[in-house]
Amino acid sequence: MKIALVTDAWLPQVNGVVRTWGRVVEECERLGHEVLVIAPRDFRTVPLPTYSEIRIAVGAGRKVRRMLDEFAPDAVHVATEGPLGLAARRHCLKLGWPFTTSYHTKFPEYVSARFPVPLSWGYAAVRRFHRPSSAVLVATPTIRRELEAEGFANIADWTRGVDTDLFRPDGPKAWEGEGPLFLYVGRVAVEKNIGQFLDLDLPGTKAVVGGGPQLDELRRDHPDVLFPGPKFGEELASWYRSASVFVFPSRTDTFGLVLLESLASGVPVAALPVPGPLDVVGRDGPGVLDEDLGKAALEALTIDPAVCRKHAMRFSWEATAAIFLQNLARIERTPPWTKP
Repeated sequence: MKIALVTDAWLPQVNGVVRTWGRVVEECERLGHEVLVIAPRDFRTVPLPTYSEIRIAVGAGRKVRRMLDEFAPDAVHVATEGPLGLAARRHCLKLGWPFTTSYHTKFPEYVSARFPVPLSWGYAAVRRFHRPSSAVLVATPTIRRELEAEGFANIADWTRGVDTDLFRPDGPKAWEGEGPLFLYVGRVAVEKNIGQFLDLDLPGTKAVVGGGPQLDELRRDHPDVLFPGPKFGEELASWYRSASVFVFPSRTDTFGLVLLESLASGVPVAALPVPGPLDVVGRDGPGVLDEDLGKAALEALTIDPAVCRKHAMRFSWEATAAIFLQNLARIERTPPWTKP
């Protein structure tokens, strides 16, 4: 099958959405499917306001239409609600092509964290974007329920995976200091609520691995915290293995791929009882969820690493790609010898 994936989030961006789609594309191609990724790298871009590390395409409509027409896909998936996603959605509707979408980011909350925009406005815009979709792929049952309460329809459950060969308990560590290491990995931005983690009174050391628009501010305000910057591959895995507890303070993630990476590394999770952690970690077993994040972090120190690893082994990228393929909407074309 020829699959067109349209996404405003792609390399060199570093986040869970990009990692998810990179692995899904790999799995689809391994199964013999041809995938065209239409991403910002193919267009003229400008920095996203308040988030200069992310660049968005401008004036993309005509080129998106041409790329889709020339590729002649059997199915189209629109992964994001940005300029490229809007252009692809518009072209599919014009041609009568069915398409699927996915919900990766709590976009209304993301916008409200930066601008004085009511959540209701954001949800109205996102709901309108996804309304024509044949299937809206969501990562967790909690997000499904939230979106259904906001009037979304055609929702399909879609899991995530983790590379358990890369993220594993054994191997070199990036940090060998004394006392427990409490770790955060991910985008360093205001919507991630990292300040709540860094303000906690915890023993040992804290570390924040990643980059983003809030990095300089947090470095300045927390000189006692380790900020090694963005890490990848084995170097990233070595930071997970160094940690005693992975602390996830975000209230806006729809899944939290880093949760699985931590658990696969044998590191328990401390998080708030919100979507993402509720579904990935649960209320017992490989982590502690509590509105008192400091309490959760201290209690998580007692969790057996083997319990964390066993929990992560339930998730695979093969299953993630299979669900994606099952939900695609096939484009039916009139044979050239048949009059429409």
